This record gives sequence, C-alpha cells and structure tokens, in this order.
Amino acid sequence: MNRPLAFKLGTIALLILLLLIPLSMIDGLVGERQYLREGVLQDIARSSSYRQQITGPILVLPYTKVLHEWQTQAKTGERYLQERRLRGRLYFLPERFALDGVVATESRARGIYAALLYRSDNRFSGAFKLPARLGLGDDLGLYQFERPFLAVGISDVRGIANDLQLRFDGATLSFAPGSGDERFGAGVHARLPALDSQGGQLLEFAFELKLQGTEQLSVVPVGRDSRVSLAADWPHPSFVGEYLPSAREVTAQGFTAQWQTSFFATDLEQGLQACVGKGECKGLLGRNFGVSFIDPVDQYLKTERAIKYALLFVALTFAVFFLFEVLKRLAVHPVQYALVGLSLALFYLLLLSLSEHLGFALAYGLSATACVALNAFYVSHVLRSRLRGGAFGGLLAALYALLYGLLGAEDYALLMGALLVFGVLGGVMVLTRDLDWYGVGKGAASTPAGSR
Repeated sequence: MNRPLAFKLGTIALLILLLLIPLSMIDGLVGERQYLREGVLQDIARSSSYRQQITGPILVLPYTKVLHEWQTQAKTGERYLQERRLRGRLYFLPERFALDGVVATESRARGIYAALLYRSDNRFSGAFKLPARLGLGDDLGLYQFERPFLAVGISDVRGIANDLQLRFDGATLSFAPGSGDERFGAGVHARLPALDSQGGQLLEFAFELKLQGTEQLSVVPVGRDSRVSLAADWPHPSFVGEYLPSAREVTAQGFTAQWQTSFFATDLEQGLQACVGKGECKGLLGRNFGVSFIDPVDQYLKTERAIKYALLFVALTFAVFFLFEVLKRLAVHPVQYALVGLSLALFYLLLLSLSEHLGFALAYGLSATACVALNAFYVSHVLRSRLRGGAFGGLLAALYALLYGLLGAEDYALLMGALLVFGVLGGVMVLTRDLDWYGVGKGAASTPAGSR
C-alpha cells in the first residue's frame, strides 16, 4: 500500500471539507444581504404603494326582501301574519369589459438598492346588460331595492393618482373611497341612479384610472367578454396569473401584450357566487392575469447558484493542482493547497461585494480575473515554472468560464455539469494512463515544490 499517496489524498479531501466552512459563511452572507435588500424594497413600497390588483367594476344592487309568513300563537291558537325582512345584495358582472393601459417605469434608489416603480394610465370601458326582471322572476315583487353602486377593488388605494369620474349610461358620476363591499377589499365605488327593475337594458360605462405601484400589475377579467391591452417601457416583463397573453411583443424599448377571456374560460360567475354565498373570494380574486416588472439580473440569486457549484469547482481545481504535482514529481505542501482553496472561496466574496455595485457579468469577470492572476502567480513559484503557473491559470480561467456558462444555462446546467465532470475524469485518466501510482509518493517526497 502506498501510504504517502493515501495520506496526501486524505489530506486533500479533508481540506476540501474544511473549505465548506468559509463557503457556508459566504452563502449565509448572501442570504443576509438578500434579506436586507428585500427589507429596503419593502420600505420603498411602504412609502409609495405595493403591487396592484384591480377587480371590477362590479354592479352591486342592495335589497330588502319582504316575506309574510303565517304564525300560530301557542296559547290561543290564533293565526296571524308576520312580516320578515331579509337584507342582501345582487351582483352583476359586465357583459363587456375592456382595459387599455400604458405603463411607465422608474427606479427609486435607497443606498445601494433600487426598487422599480410603475405609473399606469388605464382606461376602462364596457357595458352591463341586466337580466330580465333582474333574474328574480316572479319573486321580483318581494324585493325593495336601495340605490345601486359600482364597485372597483384596488389592492392599494394609495397608488390612485387622479380624481376618478365615472361615465355611466350618459351621466357623469364621482367615485367615493372604499369599494363599498368588504368582499372586494379596498377600492372605490360610485353611487348610481335607480335601475329599471325589469332589466334588459344595456348600461355603458367608462372611466380613467391613474395608478402607481411596485413589482406587479394584475387584473381580474370580470366581463363575459374581457379584453385587456397593456403597453410599457419595461423590456423584461414576466407575465403572471392564470392566463397568458393571446398576443405579445417584447423589444429592447418595452412590450405590448393583449389578453382576451370569456366566462367559459374564467368561470367567474361561479367564483362570484362562492364569494357572495360562502365568503370564499379566493376563487374570484385568484382568477387574474397581469405582468410582473422584475429585474432579470438578480445578483444574489446568481451568486447563490454559483456557490452551489463551489464544492465541485474546488475539487476540480485541486485535481488539476494534484496532476501537476504527480506528473512533475513535485511534493506540494497541504498548506499550499489550503492557500489556493482559500483564494477560490474568496472569489465568491469578491463576486458578492462587487455585484452590489456593478453588473453581475462585470463583477464576475473582475473577480475571476483577480483569482486567476493571483493563483497563476502563486503556482508559478510553487511549481518553479512560469509556464506551469500560466498553464494552471489558463485551466482555472477555463473552469471559471464553464461556471459562468452553467449559471446562464438553467435548462442545460445539469447536462453541462455532467459533461464537465466526465471530461475532467477522462483527461485525468489519459494523462495518468502510464503513471506508476505506487511510486508517486516516494518520488515526490524528495523534491518539495518551491525549493531552490
């Protein structure tokens, strides 16, 4: 048994495990910085407005249902007529619903962190078609109706930036704060003129809404036929919700997107009935779609992904270092392995700190260049050859390039990683095919690297 070789391999394995300590500390630092950034972004949103979801408009008709029931007195047995009143509301969704929105984005910075805010100019239009006898049939005479209103749910009313005016059936009405119905959360509502209880009429509506928000803008398609069109100057949209755009175009200057849905696709009537009857409004409010304004270059996420490959990266670097040792019959001290390993761990700390001030690609290039130059200089003295140091630096640079490719190719990361490991193993087997492993430790022990 070649004890020197076994001792050397065991020492290298132990060093790799010990390097997990600083790597885990850096990984924890990434999470801490990410948490700090999220806190700053929430503070910015708290002082302006959060993500926005628009629900409505929905026509609400409060009523009192008057019932007369015969009752019998227990003592005398006389029968009498008792009146009972039940209060409730009828809800009507639009026959047609259209939204045309234009969105402009801006960046708000606090320290080294920046949040993306948007301002949207939205024009709502459509029409309600009330059913005959309001859908009550022969029971219509039992109902006494109060003044109806139009409810629009807006998740964060602080983002409203204009005086809302409703054009309804030829009249101009003012909106008031509050959606008027707790089921729809915060928002606005407008009191309407009395409706014809026979129904059947078509009631046109339109209003403009200027809305500010952060991160996301979504809409609940409340119409039997809903058409939504959004245009923005943000070139990296992420379309969210239960329905993707029927048409979209994304360019370097921004995007346009159109959605079209119907009651057959959304089943919104059933969601509204569950919301009114059981108070379960997730089915109604969850049937939404929209766009998320996200930054595609999340340096913390990419740095975290890079650290996941750190163990493989260190192992491959040590393997290259070990190959130089055994092929050139040099004895490299474990401390020299440890110093090279620490420089590899510091790469991730450099990447994290630089990426907070520079773009991720530039930060990665600068960090990798610094580590490659440092290791090439150090290894050229350890192996007593500038050529060997340059070759080691070149191989290390290739590993950094492959790691960057892994970070940018999420769908092919596993395939690329497997091919990389297989290629390195194949290279090691080819280079050491004629090596006498029993004589490695003995021959190298008398020629320490770096000696003069």
